[in-house]
Amino acid sequence: MTGQAINAHAEGPEEPSDRELVARAQSDDAEAYNELVRRNHGRVYGLLYNLTSNKEDAEDLAQDVFYRAYRAIKRFKGDSAFSTWIYRIAMNRGFSFLKSRKRRSMVMGMSLDDMDGGVERDPAYVELSAQSTPFRDATLNEVQEKMNIALQKLSEKHRNAVIMHDIQGLQHDEIAEILGTTSGTVRSRLFYARKILQKELAEYAP
Repeated sequence: MTGQAINAHAEGPEEPSDRELVARAQSDDAEAYNELVRRNHGRVYGLLYNLTSNKEDAEDLAQDVFYRAYRAIKRFKGDSAFSTWIYRIAMNRGFSFLKSRKRRSMVMGMSLDDMDGGVERDPAYVELSAQSTPFRDATLNEVQEKMNIALQKLSEKHRNAVIMHDIQGLQHDEIAEILGTTSGTVRSRLFYARKILQKELAEYAP
């Protein structure tokens, strides 16, 4: 019994689940909500960074997303995971920001320094960057800039699929739950979006 007690003490208490933290946050437990933020900040920031291609915008938007979620937490019914719910809020906020930025004619004017480094993991970009061609080094930066612009041209649903799957590494079923659709539809959107991106980069093909 003594040995069991020591082992149990060494292991320490189990961390509360997201569901438990949500229930506590709904009872005005600020520390519980702060823990939810800590657990989900990376993914939310990553999405917003890949959407906006700007670190400062992504951080500002992430803070806004968690503030909005905090104000709405008591209305969260738990039909989905908290991470899925916050991800949806982030997507909606991100696209609202992009529409506003586009209206101000800023999308096409982004500098290369503001580009989303995540596009470097896009299959089309990776394939080109891996090729040994004489013009490879001279064109990679231009390709990254072109890729970023091409991503901004995609419709919301197709850009969602590319960012979440090809850049952030989410599985088809995870994306389907977040978007409220099927895995088959996610695959279809990915296929269509990749064809568009390949067409946009056709001039760089060897």
